[in-house]
Amino acid sequence: MNTFRTLTASALLALAPAAFAAAGHGSGHLSRHWTGVATIHTAPVAGAPADAKPVPDQLIPVRLDLSAPDAKGQISGAFLNGDDRSPSSDGTLTGSHLVLHFGSFARTLEGDVHDGTFTGTYSGARLKSKISLDLHAGDKPATSYAPALKTVGGKAQLVTGDWEVALPEKSAKGESAWTLRVSPGKGDGEIKAVVLRIDGDTNGLYGRFDQADGQYHVTRFSDAGGSSLLLKPEADGTLTLTTGGKQLTAHRPAEARKLNLAPPTTDTEQTTVVNPAEPLRFSAPNLAGTEITYKDPAFKNKVVIVAIGGSWCPNCHDEAPLLVELYNKYHSRGLEVVDLSFEEEDQLKNPERLRAFVDQYHIPYPVLVAGTPDQLNDKLPQGKNLNCWPTAFFVGRDGLVKETHAGFSGPATGEAYTDLKAQTTELIEKLLAQNQSASR
Repeated sequence: MNTFRTLTASALLALAPAAFAAAGHGSGHLSRHWTGVATIHTAPVAGAPADAKPVPDQLIPVRLDLSAPDAKGQISGAFLNGDDRSPSSDGTLTGSHLVLHFGSFARTLEGDVHDGTFTGTYSGARLKSKISLDLHAGDKPATSYAPALKTVGGKAQLVTGDWEVALPEKSAKGESAWTLRVSPGKGDGEIKAVVLRIDGDTNGLYGRFDQADGQYHVTRFSDAGGSSLLLKPEADGTLTLTTGGKQLTAHRPAEARKLNLAPPTTDTEQTTVVNPAEPLRFSAPNLAGTEITYKDPAFKNKVVIVAIGGSWCPNCHDEAPLLVELYNKYHSRGLEVVDLSFEEEDQLKNPERLRAFVDQYHIPYPVLVAGTPDQLNDKLPQGKNLNCWPTAFFVGRDGLVKETHAGFSGPATGEAYTDLKAQTTELIEKLLAQNQSASR
């Protein structure tokens, strides 16, 4: 996920309801819709001078839907972002105390409901500190915002469409640029923005134009956490993208080519194998503790997708439904899928989050507990420039890697996701049609 950008309190108040419906378990009625703000407490910058200004907390709008609790107090909920839902795995309402578990990220929303307000926290794995949540019963009200067509410097500029974000220096993964895709939201000036990096996408961030500071505020809060971007249309036809306090310039792709700027890295050129004539060797236990290797009889003369990921990885969550779909469609014709999941030390001892991940997506293929994320290259020495989560190796019937896809463009990317599904399906069909008598 992108690092967060602080939003002003006034901008957030414009998104909050002016009045809220009363809600409470004791009254026999609990509102379904809740809106408010998540406060992400920012740690001081390491090495900063003693007199440096403190880093302000980050404020992210939140939308939450709740089901009606049953007689035993069982309840479910979901974070909302546009049409995206991030559902809880289970939950309880005991008196006024609400608890929602999001098992596949090993995180928990917990707090108290009183008179149409919820005050609590969101906490769990890989979060540096608890995130404060202040929510109120009611839907987000209709508010007047500028449309996506904004006049800047005397001429109109449409911000929707594709942009290339030039990086001032190569990223840790060797990228020179990212893709920014902006599309219309549900109306009333709303836009949806997605940043596509080599390791995947940010998922959809939603927001509107802020007249006060002349830029779009787009945000997201889900089970994966919170993120935000600022997008400022400039008079020269570029966009200034602000993330994590850093400002980057985005050009239209045609203009970027005229300026001889390097394009974003494609998913098939990022990662390869050291020796294409050697198999991709792996060995790890499954969740039952049984060791499975690349030589397993189930993989002999089969097309195999070796999926590298982790249950902590948001883009791996996006990838899982497609892998399940491909497995169910092509398994009878000779496709196998094996997931090599790299988890933190505490999860290796008790992989409850990984089990929840398997349950959430109804994964029918083997999931192996391969090690910790920092062991990736030691565990898979055949991988060359293997540094993206997720990465998928496509192995032919002869046991050799035929193609590698780094990252995953999820449903939020629209056309990129549709193209990826089509290309992957075409590749599987091609590999399945190859010599079925080949042996490993």
